[in-house]
Amino acid sequence: MVTALIPGSFNPPTKGHLDIISRCADVFENVRVVVIKNTAKVQTFTSDECAEMLRIITKDMPNVSVDTAEGLVVDYAKKIGAGVIVKGLRNARDLDFEIQMAEANNLMTGIETMLIASRGDNIHISSSLVREIASLGGDISKFVPPEICKIITDKFKK
Repeated sequence: MVTALIPGSFNPPTKGHLDIISRCADVFENVRVVVIKNTAKVQTFTSDECAEMLRIITKDMPNVSVDTAEGLVVDYAKKIGAGVIVKGLRNARDLDFEIQMAEANNLMTGIETMLIASRGDNIHISSSLVREIASLGGDISKFVPPEICKIITDKFKK
């Protein structure tokens, strides 16, 4: 049984993230989603808050579990025995970055990376877009799963 690892900051999770997770859950028997603290990105939500939102939106996927970690993704992948790292791609910029990371990860550990193209209706969605719209009081319901929409908008009302 191959364990697929889907790492990211998920700050906050979007419909695009959920689509990649769901598609992996259909292919792999065991899917681990890990919120990795990325110091280079804006952290509006804590890793624990992101993980909780991911647990809410994946609650009906029995083969998906969610965790948090710090450090290198490959170290976490080795720790849990992941056979593959899965990353979603929205555009050519994502592809350039993820190919570089996939090669580095493979050189360090031998773990392969699978890149999954986002579906057309999710290509434009990013966590930073959601944060910007929410911070200005806009409607984010088209970009995030309904179960977590209020959690996200409430964060920006404070």
